[in-house]
Amino acid sequence: MSGILAMNQAWGLKEMFNAITGERDLAPPAPHRPHQAASTGAPRRRCRAIAVAGGKGGVGKTTVAVNLGMSLAMAGREVMLLDADMGLANVDVLLGLAPSRHLGHLLDGTASLEELLLDAPHGLKIIPGGSGARRLAQLGNGEHAAVIRAFDELPKPPDYLLVDTAAGLSDNVAMFAAAADDVVVVVCDEPASLTDAYALVKVLSRDFGVRRFRFVANLVRNAGEARALHQKLAKVCDRFLDVVLDFSGFVPQDERLRQAIRRQNAVVDLWPAARSSQAFKQLAGAVDNWEEPARAGLDRIAFFGGQAVTASGW
Repeated sequence: MSGILAMNQAWGLKEMFNAITGERDLAPPAPHRPHQAASTGAPRRRCRAIAVAGGKGGVGKTTVAVNLGMSLAMAGREVMLLDADMGLANVDVLLGLAPSRHLGHLLDGTASLEELLLDAPHGLKIIPGGSGARRLAQLGNGEHAAVIRAFDELPKPPDYLLVDTAAGLSDNVAMFAAAADDVVVVVCDEPASLTDAYALVKVLSRDFGVRRFRFVANLVRNAGEARALHQKLAKVCDRFLDVVLDFSGFVPQDERLRQAIRRQNAVVDLWPAARSSQAFKQLAGAVDNWEEPARAGLDRIAFFGGQAVTASGW
């Protein structure tokens, strides 16, 4: 299985680089051929990939990703959560999990994507990114692309793939965010958070053609404060960028949320009636009703069947 996966990834990277140089092979090697839904007479189900980003570290994006994923799973959806903070991954820590393998083993060809999956409560599946591994923190664009393309080989895609990105504006963050159908921008009430969120939106829109973003205010006192933060960022984006910044929800300050983090569990699982839990459930309900993403015409690599990436944004 691992040998076939390695061959598949190598072919995917070769296709991507050929697209940049204008060259193309006539056919992939036999092991790469995707799972054929035609054999069952049903089309392959399309998964919605959602990147959770924030620009600045410390805004709580991993907490949002974990609790949003758990809320969707509790609502009966099949959900995978990819920890894309390479080398400093902590989704497994927030859920008290102890992975024995991570994305480094996928890239080495010693484990398939399915073999990396960790079981979390309510059926949520975690893909660990690895922590304390310098090599993972220094991956090149080709290796990021290999991770993204590996999801094409899943025989049964989930309903949702959540991608918890790293902090900052590295190629790691940009590629994983741009490969998703939706980008959730998590912002807290700090000037640096707003500034870095704007920088993230600017890079993704200018260099990768992302035009729609979903705004989530975290750790605010009330809905009014959340709306005010959204208006501040939206005003600057409207003035200088050609993007849409939708208000998607907020997470209130909640001692129960802090306690859940210390206990290494999702607040929606420990205290479903907590204020923050209710907010995450509302956010999950909103996500479940977002309009279908416009995939046609994308010229960048994407999760679950993206087209070859262009040279822009590299």
